[in-house]
Amino acid sequence: MVMRTRPLVLTSESARHPFRQWLPAHVLRVVEEAPAKSKKKRLANDDSDWKLFALSFSAFFTAFYSFIF
Repeated sequence: MVMRTRPLVLTSESARHPFRQWLPAHVLRVVEEAPAKSKKKRLANDDSDWKLFALSFSAFFTAFYSFIF
């Protein structure tokens, strides 16, 4: 039987996957993002879903229409 030498890393019990157990604790630490500073900035970003929907719908409609005619 061959003995392997492994680096000393204290495992975290919250890391269940074997690869995650070998990672240092600072790698697994979750940093929470700061909340939105202003309501105006958040409202400006809320319309991105509608813009994406409109762009996707018009692209599909154009491609579908061009294949029919």
